[in-house]
Amino acid sequence: MQLYNTLSAKERAELIEKAGKDRLTLSFYQYAKITNPQEFRDQLFIAWNKLDVLGRTYVAHEGINGQLSLPADQFNEFKAHLDTIDFLKGIRLNIAIEQDNMSFLKLKVKVRNKIVADGLNDDTFDVTNKGVHVDAEKFNELIEDNNTVLVDMRNHYESEIGHFKNAVTPDVDTFRESLDIIEDDLKDHKEDKNLVMYCTGGIRCEKASAYFKHKGFKNVFQLEGGIIEYTRQVKDKDLENKFMGQNFVFDERRAERISDDVIAKCHQCGDAFDTHTNCANDACHLLFIQCDTCKEEMDNCCSTTCKEIHALPFEEQKALRKGQGNSNDIFKKGRADHLPYKKDLRNIFESFKK
Repeated sequence: MQLYNTLSAKERAELIEKAGKDRLTLSFYQYAKITNPQEFRDQLFIAWNKLDVLGRTYVAHEGINGQLSLPADQFNEFKAHLDTIDFLKGIRLNIAIEQDNMSFLKLKVKVRNKIVADGLNDDTFDVTNKGVHVDAEKFNELIEDNNTVLVDMRNHYESEIGHFKNAVTPDVDTFRESLDIIEDDLKDHKEDKNLVMYCTGGIRCEKASAYFKHKGFKNVFQLEGGIIEYTRQVKDKDLENKFMGQNFVFDERRAERISDDVIAKCHQCGDAFDTHTNCANDACHLLFIQCDTCKEEMDNCCSTTCKEIHALPFEEQKALRKGQGNSNDIFKKGRADHLPYKKDLRNIFESFKK
């Protein structure tokens, strides 16, 4: 019985091309009590593998978090399978705004301690006492209220290429970092301000809203379904779109364009641009923003050093990497010192405090 992926990304891509079927990219999450995550994980893999589902899913005692791709003609069967699971019956599936048949090339279902790395001790507060969920229309009303502080619960490299109008965008590398920063900067406004939060699909706000209510915030709201669902509702209901730029996604697409605004810049030349890439040097793979001109000039590399290494024969590159771990730059997501136009560190609540 197959319980793990056996094909390489290249082999899978060839099969997708050969099949010639349109695929859907989607995501979902659900907090629920799962007694045996490993057994549940294996059951999911067996069922999804038969349906040609690909993607990345985390299973934990606290629930499930999935980002997937599947053949469009298998969607109803996939949905029917989810409906056989009590806590997933009728669950909202966030369908991607922009589709790409190659968004995922492997099926990975992993057991984790948490479905989102929040660093919180859930035993210290009531995780079910969440903030008020609001739809796109109510969200638009709230963020125009002078009594509202709108906070982006994503990381700096996500908000750099796209965020809501007037949003506070914490300059952090991880979700956990933002929680203490937000609480400290807004500690004098726990009762007199609306704390409105959003993220990609809603999962980070689920835990954050309960945490901030535990910390004494009285008026806590979260965007139901995140940016993905907001965009769908804006189109379906002909609402004003208040999101500027692209929505960062964690698959091969890297982003979905929500508006024509380009609010970021190339980290190498400073020209307006908002597409991320990974450095082509296998010993680096830094995620950064690189325009087409710099990409051609630098051979898709983040530095001259990486360009020189990338130009070497494969065996020489491999020898240079032998015994060496990946550069720490791989985790910096565009913060490397050699990028002259990287996002500047700043006090995220400067404008709010003025």
